[in-house]
Amino acid sequence: MATIQIKGMSCNHCVMAVTKALGGIDGVSNVKVDLAKGEATFDEARPVDRVIIRERIKKAGFEIA
Repeated sequence: MATIQIKGMSCNHCVMAVTKALGGIDGVSNVKVDLAKGEATFDEARPVDRVIIRERIKKAGFEIA
């Protein structure tokens, strides 16, 4: 399981946007976003390039801390 810190989330809509962004990456599953902690955890079927993760999070309107 991988964990990333995400800046800019403030509501459940943010949680859904981040969940959708990460869930759309090939090889990523079981995405859980914790608004209070400002983090997301997920499983990787195989190593996923962090650049791809960063780009998807940025496209959703957030930043990796």
